[in-house]
Amino acid sequence: MGTDSADGDGTRCVRAGLPEPAPGQPFLPGPVFAAPYHLDPRQGPAATPNGYGRPDNPTRRLLEAAIGELEGGDVRVFASGQAAITGLLLAVLRPGDTVVLPADGYFPVRAFATDTLAGIGVRVLFAPTVGPYPSFAGVRLVLLESPANPGLDVADVPALAAAAHAAGALVAVDNTTATPLGQRPLDLGADVVVASGTKALTGHSDLLLGYVATRSAGLLDPVTAWRTMTGAVPGAFDAWLAHRSLATLDLRLARQSANAEALARLLAGRPDVTGVRWPGLPGDPAYALASAQLRRMPGVLSFDLGDAERVARFLTASRLVAAATSFGGLHTTADRRAQWGDDTPPGFVRLSCGVEDTADLVADVTAALQGRAPC
Repeated sequence: MGTDSADGDGTRCVRAGLPEPAPGQPFLPGPVFAAPYHLDPRQGPAATPNGYGRPDNPTRRLLEAAIGELEGGDVRVFASGQAAITGLLLAVLRPGDTVVLPADGYFPVRAFATDTLAGIGVRVLFAPTVGPYPSFAGVRLVLLESPANPGLDVADVPALAAAAHAAGALVAVDNTTATPLGQRPLDLGADVVVASGTKALTGHSDLLLGYVATRSAGLLDPVTAWRTMTGAVPGAFDAWLAHRSLATLDLRLARQSANAEALARLLAGRPDVTGVRWPGLPGDPAYALASAQLRRMPGVLSFDLGDAERVARFLTASRLVAAATSFGGLHTTADRRAQWGDDTPPGFVRLSCGVEDTADLVADVTAALQGRAPC
């Protein structure tokens, strides 16, 4: 029960990765829990796609098919976003290679690069999402994160991909913030996509998931082999939960984006809030590029309340904004990024909009900024 490329986002999300309908069978089969499977006594694993649970699981394959339909490539899912991105880096890079990573991207990836990649002889270079970028001559892999987390800058993916390819480098794009409904980096020239499915893709704050997507067998095969050898696979129930949750992605993103726009406009108009960033806000430094490159704007925004104590007062006063890390869930959350090691000012806040009613959320944030609970 695949999807047609002409279908809209909602239709594609609802039908992605489902098996062909059969009388008496569910739309989405339940999770298959298995470590070993019965093998053919003579042919062994050659007779069936399922030989052992680490490399083989039908529930996992259905999820990979679903995400692959949305991203436009072949997919391998991992136990977390960090497992996916580190798996890609270690599967592709060798001692003596050079990698370019975002200086303003996800902090654990930068820490992994300096602690682990550099330790095995990989030369690590950092560049801001909006540049300037170093020469790509001699570079093996360029990793972009767009929109960047947590600063929400946007990279010109087609231009950077063209420049990297001209120099013989591969290009990977972290698509976590945008999701495959917001942009399809493989269509923009990227060789591979990495993402955390923990965030908006699954969107219910109840599982960890990551994935790698590509149209190149030369990249998919080593990533698959790496996952098999390291065992960085999600469990069957998590894979099933993720597939079930994927069906509502279009609906969730629509409300989250609408809430982000309303809050961005509210915050941008307040003299006691600075540094408001949301790529869909006219006047935002990323607005022109995001408008051309993104199919829809994310439900995440950032701003600065000046200091840690004011952030704490804001979160304490709010009824609808929960203090929590991660983003993309049903509930609106916010966290002060400096406490996690991000190179941000002490009052910098990343806020992830949930699916609450927009008017309720605007009223709550307004009241919380004034230090009182809404009526």
